[in-house]
Amino acid sequence: MDDTPETTPALTDDPRPSGGRVADSLVLVNTGNGKGKSSAAFGVMLRALARDWKVAVVQFVKSGDWKVGEEKIGRRLGVDWHSLGGGFTWDSTNLDHDIQLAREAWAQAAAILAAGEHQLVILDELTYLCTWGWVPTDEVVAAIVQRPRHVNVVVTGRDAPQAIIDIADTVTEMRHVKHAYDSGIMAKRGIDY
Repeated sequence: MDDTPETTPALTDDPRPSGGRVADSLVLVNTGNGKGKSSAAFGVMLRALARDWKVAVVQFVKSGDWKVGEEKIGRRLGVDWHSLGGGFTWDSTNLDHDIQLAREAWAQAAAILAAGEHQLVILDELTYLCTWGWVPTDEVVAAIVQRPRHVNVVVTGRDAPQAIIDIADTVTEMRHVKHAYDSGIMAKRGIDY
């Protein structure tokens, strides 16, 4: 048996498309069942801040009580941060209240998009509101499509509706291969939040 590791041949063809152009802004969607959707969005947040962009984050499930690390550093760096959710639905004692919070959060996010004051708006966990029927997907699509031309958008969450995928420039699906939670290990501060 050969124990030589398999190697991938070096890239020899230039992968860049011919006739490439620069876009005024982009829509990115991070979806799928794997870990890393929000983490990837916050990586984009750091890149934008390094370019002196004004950034807004709207979180639709996490509440302001969570004290997540990305919020702490984002606020320090000048991000307009809005944690407007009620938490995990399975912990809810009043789903009607959570739905109302979600609708109010979406109204605030739509206003942020339309105002055009930010070069980057991250809509963290927005897909859930659409798939649960709490916010109409067509409203979300219209707000993203009608945003000012310079506003880049990142949408995160599992099960992104096809209508959102259709208007996106880049869609990444995070695939679940293995997660510490599968073996009973709870979320770790500094890694998961």
